[in-house]
Amino acid sequence: MTRCVVVTGVGLVTPLGTGTQKSWQAVLAGKSGIRRISHFDAEATAMACTIAGEVPDFEVGDYVNRKDARKMDTFIQYGIAAAQMALEQSGLEITDANAERVGVVIGSGIGGMPAIERTMRAYEAGGARKISPFFIPMTIINMASGWVSMLTGAKGPNTATVTACATATHAIGDAFEIISRGDADAMIAGGTEACVCELAVGGFAASRALSTRNDEPERASRPWDKDRDGFVMGEGAGVLMLEALETAQARGAEIVAEVVGYGMSGDAFHITSPAPEGEGGARCMKAALKVAGINPEEVDYINAHGTSTPAGDLCETQGIKSVFGDHANKLMVSSTKSMTGHLLGAAGGIEAGFTALAVQHGIIPPTINLDTPGEGCDLDYVPHQAREADIRVAVSNSFGFGGTNASLVLRKFA
Repeated sequence: MTRCVVVTGVGLVTPLGTGTQKSWQAVLAGKSGIRRISHFDAEATAMACTIAGEVPDFEVGDYVNRKDARKMDTFIQYGIAAAQMALEQSGLEITDANAERVGVVIGSGIGGMPAIERTMRAYEAGGARKISPFFIPMTIINMASGWVSMLTGAKGPNTATVTACATATHAIGDAFEIISRGDADAMIAGGTEACVCELAVGGFAASRALSTRNDEPERASRPWDKDRDGFVMGEGAGVLMLEALETAQARGAEIVAEVVGYGMSGDAFHITSPAPEGEGGARCMKAALKVAGINPEEVDYINAHGTSTPAGDLCETQGIKSVFGDHANKLMVSSTKSMTGHLLGAAGGIEAGFTALAVQHGIIPPTINLDTPGEGCDLDYVPHQAREADIRVAVSNSFGFGGTNASLVLRKFA
C-alpha cells in the first residue's frame, strides 16, 4: 500500500524567534538571527569564532513544567516546543482510539553536549556524587522523540535519526515512508539542536569550518558569496506534522503541502568535504525526484543546504546543474541559513518547514548577504529580498559530515 502524505502542521524554534509565524515573517523580511554568543564567554576562550544563532526568546515554561524541564537538556525542550506547535496547527487530537497510529521521529546531530560539558565539570569539582540521576536521559538523542511521545500520548512508531546535518531531513523522509507504507496514519517528525557550547563551537572552530567574521555577526553567513568563509552555528528545532491524505481530509485539516519524494545517498569520499562537483548530492536529488515521479524541469524552487562554506556551496551548485541541466538557470534557489545560521541536526527541519510554507503561500525566502557571487556560483539565488512566485514543486536539501545526503520533494496541494 502506498498512500499520499501531506503536511498539516509546522513548528519552528529558530534564532529568528520562537514560533512558526515569527520565524517565517522574519525570514521573509530578510532578518538575521546571528549575534555574539551569550551562552558562554567566547572571547575569553580565545576561540576563532565568537558568533552564533541563539534562540532569543524561548520560555521553557510555556511548553514543559519546570520539574520535567530539569530532566532535559535544551535540545529536548526545543524539540518538544516545535512538536507542540506542529500538532496544534494540525488540529489532530491524539486519543486512545488513534494513539497507536500516531508516531514520532525527531533526531539531533549532537544531542546533549552542553549537559555533558556541565556534568564533566561538576564531576571534576565534586566527584561522582555531583552527577545527576537524569544525566543520561537528558543527553541521549532519542529522548526528544521519547518526551514528545510521552507528553502527547503518541504510541505509534518512535525513533530518532542521527545523520549530522542531514538528520532532520532524514527524519521527515523516514516518517513519510512510514505513513506511505501504512505503518502509521500520522507522524510528528523533524530535528532539534542546542549545542552552542564551548566544546561544540570550539570543535567546529578547530576544524576551520566556522566563519570568523566576528565583527559583523549579521553578515557572517553569506552562502555563495565570494567572501564566504565558513558557516555560523545555530540552535533551535523544526518539526512537521505529517499525515496520510485520507485521514487529514477526513477531519477537514488544512493542508500546507504534499510530500511526494524522498532521496538518500552517500558520498563515500571524505569525513567532512563533499564529493567533487556535488556528485553525491546530485544522486540524492535524482533519487527524490524519481520517488516523486517528477521531471527535473517541473521543479520551481530549491531550499538549498547552502551553508556558506567555500567548497560546499560550489559543490551544491554543481550538483544542481548536473541534475537540472539547462533548467537550472530557471530555478530559484535560496539558503535560509543566511539568516538562521546552520542548525546542524535541526537544519533540515526548519528548512523543510520554510519550504512547505513557501509552497503554500507562493513566496520564496531570500538569500541575504549575497553581494558578489563567488566563482562558479551563478544560479538565481534570490538575493536580498523575498520573491513572490507560483511554486508548484520544491526541493529541500540537507548534506552532512560523513557524506550523508537527504532530499525532500514537496508539492503544492490542489
